[in-house]
Amino acid sequence: MIRRTAAALGVVAALAAASAPALAQQQQQQQQQQAPAWAQGRPPEMAGSRLAPHAPRLTVTPPDQVPVSALRVPSGFRVELWAHGLPGARMMALGQNGTVFVGTRVIGRVYAVTDEGGQRRVRTIAERLTQPNGVAFRDGSLYVIAINRVLRYDGIEGRLDDPGTPVELTAAFNLPPDEHHGWKFAAFSPDGRLTMNIGVPCNICEFDRDRYALIVSFRPDGSDRRIEARGIRNSVGFDWHPVTRELWATNNGRDWAGNDVPPDTLHRIRRPGEDHGFPFCVGDWNDPAVPRRNCSEFVQPAASLGPHVAALGMRFYTGAMFPEQYRNQIFIARRGSWNREQLIGYDVVVARLDAQGNVTGIEPFLTGLLDQANDRFLGRPVDVLQLRDGSLLVSDEQNGAIYRISRAQ
Repeated sequence: MIRRTAAALGVVAALAAASAPALAQQQQQQQQQQAPAWAQGRPPEMAGSRLAPHAPRLTVTPPDQVPVSALRVPSGFRVELWAHGLPGARMMALGQNGTVFVGTRVIGRVYAVTDEGGQRRVRTIAERLTQPNGVAFRDGSLYVIAINRVLRYDGIEGRLDDPGTPVELTAAFNLPPDEHHGWKFAAFSPDGRLTMNIGVPCNICEFDRDRYALIVSFRPDGSDRRIEARGIRNSVGFDWHPVTRELWATNNGRDWAGNDVPPDTLHRIRRPGEDHGFPFCVGDWNDPAVPRRNCSEFVQPAASLGPHVAALGMRFYTGAMFPEQYRNQIFIARRGSWNREQLIGYDVVVARLDAQGNVTGIEPFLTGLLDQANDRFLGRPVDVLQLRDGSLLVSDEQNGAIYRISRAQ
């Protein structure tokens, strides 16, 4: 009887030992599901990490508290506070009459900024939306792309004080409802297609690659969906080369893989539907969290923009105000890191291209918002926008401000 009991106990112990790894994995998955979205993929040994997204400031920053004096630009340029009082200011679009439209995320507003005799007036033209990050303008109409809405405001520049009821296009576009990486960048292509990103609804996972991690385009009415690029985890900025018309895009790499991997990247999209590798590869780096693939199967990034820098809005410069060496070069806003022990980014850089369109270097352009000595940041650049006079606007989400960079007189 004792021997039989001992044998039974041995079987139970063996079964328990065999099931322990599976149980631990199940518990880890449950913890990941219960964790906030930004913590998904965090290794168990980092559960006590201080790393977490920086809380945005959602109140008006008085103009004398906007850190303009800290900003630095190359010799021959000047930077000034162009507009303030836009809490959460992010992506920008230029209207045909010069109105600057500004989307937001957390605060749920869309702003319109007009220049009235050297003074800027800020109006809130939409609010109580779910992350209306995407704004695009064409033929007198403003398109606002939120998580769960696509809206069109016709004739908007003639009625900024009373925008009225927008045209509802949500059903026609039929975008995924996911909030995680669901915020959009939007712009019209040279051939008039409304183009936007569809980010992956996770940090790192396998997913429907015809639905997520895409750049897609539509006719303005939401019809004729076309995949322009796949395998791009979360692009919150893109533009078309002014000569070749090739689409270029920034991309945000995943979190919790380490301080220095993976990098955020810049992508050159030569043909519609190209596969740029996510979730399997970032360049030649295989992500260990998903099945291994040969990275040579995928289109390689045009450049690395730094690990966790949050490379967002980008524009090719086509104006005449800046020196000739900036023409057809890419200005990129780097909002700045959170998933890294040492802060990085919080600036605007220039991606230098040669005559063949190859990236030859990444240079700083607007700096001063990162105080490394005190491990803090003073602002968070999100987007860049060229005005018709050739000056460059930079939105600062943290300070609810827009800076203007011009040639020094």
